[in-house]
Amino acid sequence: MTAARVSDLHRTAFVTGASTGLGRAFAVMLLADGVRVWGTARESARLATLAGHPGFTAVVLDLRDGAKAEAVFHEAEQAAGGFDLVVNNAGYGVFGGFAATDFSVWQEQLEVMLVSTARLAHAALRGMAGRGRGALVNISSLAAEFPLPFQAAYNITKSGLSALNESLMLEYAGSGIIILDVRPGDYRTDFEGSVRRPPGAVTPPMQRAWAAFERLMKSGPEPAHAAAALRRALLRNRSGTVRTGRFFQAVLAPLLARFGSLSLRRRIQARYFDVS
Repeated sequence: MTAARVSDLHRTAFVTGASTGLGRAFAVMLLADGVRVWGTARESARLATLAGHPGFTAVVLDLRDGAKAEAVFHEAEQAAGGFDLVVNNAGYGVFGGFAATDFSVWQEQLEVMLVSTARLAHAALRGMAGRGRGALVNISSLAAEFPLPFQAAYNITKSGLSALNESLMLEYAGSGIIILDVRPGDYRTDFEGSVRRPPGAVTPPMQRAWAAFERLMKSGPEPAHAAAALRRALLRNRSGTVRTGRFFQAVLAPLLARFGSLSLRRRIQARYFDVS
């Protein structure tokens, strides 16, 4: 018997933020399973290592301009003959004190990672609804459940995406369209190296939190681990939440949060990031 492949369900996929980290791992996994992938980055050169694959099409897309990003999506969708699978993965981090950082920094992150991502999800679902099938994957984060200190807007965007996913699961139940809320923990990517750190005073709690964050990222699983979790979820072909990462983050911490008190969860988080 031939093993199941993602391409048995989805022939074409659109993956944002495909140049590095989890996005690249998702694209590589889908290509290996026979899916034709349109992958995005802000610059085409960042996609050079994937562009040689016959099933990959590089797409330049910048979420800082939501209207233009949507137009680029529609152009790619037309070229593909429709997308069976859309993975909204692109994003970035900002590390700084909420009040100490100019609000425009937080506002831009909210616009890019929440508003523009929701806009692409809206565009994707319109196409899928017309065909009566498809899968929308919005990459949230375990930060939606366990907020990261000094990364306030990141936490807001990921919580917002998870809320959007929950809404869509109800709206599209029984429609032939599945919604996946993927919540990764810390993975061994260069995410911490790309985090923006606005100028300003650095307090001792910030120093300790950053050291913990950097240590956790560097010791996390490889991105292929998250890609494998997404593959399993796609093959199940039903809507749901996918928590993935190291055992403590993806399994044990959610159990503690479910059965423990909110104050206990806060104490654990404060200890985890050494800000207590």
